[in-house]
Amino acid sequence: MPRRTRLLLAALALTTSPAEAQDTQLWLNTTLFGSHGRFAYFAEVQPRFGGDIARLDQFILRPAVGWKLDDDLTIYQGYARVENTPAGMPGFSEDRSFQQLSWEIGTYEKFKLSSRTRFEQRWQSDGRDTGFRFREMLRASHPIFDEAGGLKALGWSEVFVALNDTDWGARAGFDQIRTFVGLEIPIQDKSQGKSTFEIGYLNQTVNAPAAPVEVNHILSLNLFLRY
Repeated sequence: MPRRTRLLLAALALTTSPAEAQDTQLWLNTTLFGSHGRFAYFAEVQPRFGGDIARLDQFILRPAVGWKLDDDLTIYQGYARVENTPAGMPGFSEDRSFQQLSWEIGTYEKFKLSSRTRFEQRWQSDGRDTGFRFREMLRASHPIFDEAGGLKALGWSEVFVALNDTDWGARAGFDQIRTFVGLEIPIQDKSQGKSTFEIGYLNQTVNAPAAPVEVNHILSLNLFLRY
């Protein structure tokens, strides 16, 4: 095949290959944390708006109960109910059971590090299979000023890996990655840094089955109430 023809076919393949799908979104989250002795719990409410923030795409309720193994390690058993309303498609719901390990790693050179490891069992209303998914988050914060419990720069990244194929569309392998940069603002009991508000940019890159890679640009607003 002549070189010019090969170059023409290569250019044609590039112009006809699937491009990244992109969306601007707004994710809201309110989480209540509490503990009594070694017993711990949390509950989350998360509405997520997509379609350039024009519609409610997803709504999540996620409670969990846990046990503090020590001052730094807490294990949880939780449940999530997820209602999905994708544009131009029938809505569907998802139920999740999950186990979680939260670890306060420590502070190094003023960087406070923590991690969250979560294993999920997922059931969707449009299929019969159980999907298994592993999630790992690493989070770091750093005070902007020297004042303890004050304003902090915040960043975290979370990787999702599907462990099996399902009849409702999950495919084993890399599922998505979320990366956040923003600010952590104390709003209560400043000396201990309990309740906080987090605001920032969240990038979500999703490896959707049989579809272009989806990249979402998200304004993320999070209220964490700790008791």
